[in-house]
Amino acid sequence: MSMVVKNNMSAISTLNTLNKNSSALSNSLKKVSSGMKINSAADDASGYAISERMRVQIRGLDQANQNTQNGTSMMKVAEGAVSSTVDILKTLKEKVINAANDTNTDSDRATIQKELDQSIDQINDNANVTYNGKYLVDGSHNSKVTATTTEMTNESLHSSTTGKTAFSDMKDRNGNSLNINSLDTVTISFVKEGKTYTTSMKASEGGINDLLGKANKIKGAGTTFKPTIGETSYIGKDIAGDAVHTADEKNALTIHAAKAGVSNQISGVTFSVTNTKGQVQKSANAVLDNFTESVRAQNKSDDNAISLQVGTKANQSIRVGLTDMRAEALGLQSSTGQTIQIGTQAQANAAINVLDNAVQKALDQQTTIGSVESRLAYTSSNLTTASENVQASESTIRDADMAKEMTEYTKNNVLLQAAQSMLAQANQSSSSVLSLLQ
Repeated sequence: MSMVVKNNMSAISTLNTLNKNSSALSNSLKKVSSGMKINSAADDASGYAISERMRVQIRGLDQANQNTQNGTSMMKVAEGAVSSTVDILKTLKEKVINAANDTNTDSDRATIQKELDQSIDQINDNANVTYNGKYLVDGSHNSKVTATTTEMTNESLHSSTTGKTAFSDMKDRNGNSLNINSLDTVTISFVKEGKTYTTSMKASEGGINDLLGKANKIKGAGTTFKPTIGETSYIGKDIAGDAVHTADEKNALTIHAAKAGVSNQISGVTFSVTNTKGQVQKSANAVLDNFTESVRAQNKSDDNAISLQVGTKANQSIRVGLTDMRAEALGLQSSTGQTIQIGTQAQANAAINVLDNAVQKALDQQTTIGSVESRLAYTSSNLTTASENVQASESTIRDADMAKEMTEYTKNNVLLQAAQSMLAQANQSSSSVLSLLQ
């Protein structure tokens, strides 16, 4: 190579190498200090975009998981309120059974009534429980409801039994006679709006339709029952307007309330057969009195169900409808505040079935809440796993292999120092021209 002074090509070439090594060392420092091999879109445009989308997904999954946990907390508050109501109803069942015993005087029953009134008031307090200012089980967060009527179904009577079947001809599910004598007296007691109504007829006078007809004429009760009784597997319609049938699809007797809604509900129906001596025919009663609430009376309402967002996409939610757990909705109190009465043995006896129906309603709500809590637990577990897996994928794309990056850093550092040293040597080579000029 010729000796020149204007352009020191060796130094220029070495400087270019030095700059490259300096840039490589700078990149290595960024990766080592940040722990990421992609620090900006310039490092890897497609990898950066993919990893950013994954980060959005991870944050969404983590928030959905937080939503799930908050939803679980809300459900636990609701469950606590309903659980307390169930405990109260257990105690009330105890009390009304006690009140139905004639070892108690009317004065004793009046004392028990006071305790019952206070307990029912507490049930209303339970229904007003809130979470973050939201009322939960007062009916304000019910699913969409088509107004329903009370339906009481008896699947213990023979499938051929109709509303017109004479009491003396009735048989149990297996075809065995109930042995109701034509001279026996059949009594119906029912509770409506907190009041107990009773009427009787001789077994020879007809069947259930005739007895319900007499019940509808009781002064003050108003028309309580529809004039005919269901005699097929069809029971009625649920809150969605769908048909409800017996579990075995076999015929059964169903007593229908005359009108829909909570204020028209039948809180409980009790049948009793007594002979001419006033003795209760227990075998017949066990079958005839086995009417259970198959459809609960509810008022029409819009869809106000609680929506728990548990996914990263729109409408990935769990909707929870919480029914009305107030005393009126449970059949324990009228719309005017009158509670069920146990002042007499007959009233206390009728109240037993009312409490059974109320317990069933509360347990049904508790089951709904418990199943939602269980589902939320599974959802949380799934979201945690999904977040972990997406984060692992994002780590593969974006995180730096520190061992590899330290090796690269060491290499670039050595190369930079070597280039610096050679640049000094290249700059010194031009000074040899001075010897020719002396």
